[in-house]
Amino acid sequence: MENIKNIFCIGRNYAKHAEELGNQIPKSPLIFSKPTGSLVKAENQDIMFPSDRGPVHYEAEIVLFIGKEVGSTFEVEDVVDKMALGIDFTLRDEQTRLKEKGHPWLKAKGFKNAALVTEFWPFPGLNTCQETDFTLVQNGNEVQRGNIQNMMFDFHRIIKDCHDLFGLAPGDIIYTGTPEGVGQITAGDEYVLKWGDKEKGRFTVNKYERTGI
Repeated sequence: MENIKNIFCIGRNYAKHAEELGNQIPKSPLIFSKPTGSLVKAENQDIMFPSDRGPVHYEAEIVLFIGKEVGSTFEVEDVVDKMALGIDFTLRDEQTRLKEKGHPWLKAKGFKNAALVTEFWPFPGLNTCQETDFTLVQNGNEVQRGNIQNMMFDFHRIIKDCHDLFGLAPGDIIYTGTPEGVGQITAGDEYVLKWGDKEKGRFTVNKYERTGI
């Protein structure tokens, strides 16, 4: 896998997804992070997820790879050199409890294998991204379809806010938000991530029980 340094994620970047979970629509990008230990590549394999911490939900997204330094002024194509598709896996009940307490989401978003990503490919430019849908297929049925034209905050705004707040550097990646259609995974489910009509990654869900906290 690429030498990934930091993982930033954007929450509630598609209005219909925020609405389906009963969340307020943010006025600026909602940014959180995941540890690099949560990364896993979709390589047509079984992937393990916890079975004793409540429902695990899938959230399919476009993932940007920052390949060059971000300056005070920039164009997206100047700093993003690769992209991928990914899934931000979420322990939904855990996240709800953390939100109610006003706590960070790390326990709900940062567990092992919670940041799935396909192989990266050269960034095709904004026009191509606007013309191409990404989809998640579960057991042969399409469950999510997204297009950057439906984002509330575009790639430039996302990159700028991440850089201004945290300082982006080459090797950082950004999960850019998920469209509506998120749902629970079940052991044995088979998933395929597609960019247009091209398959970019697939995997099968497996489950394990925790032995620690």
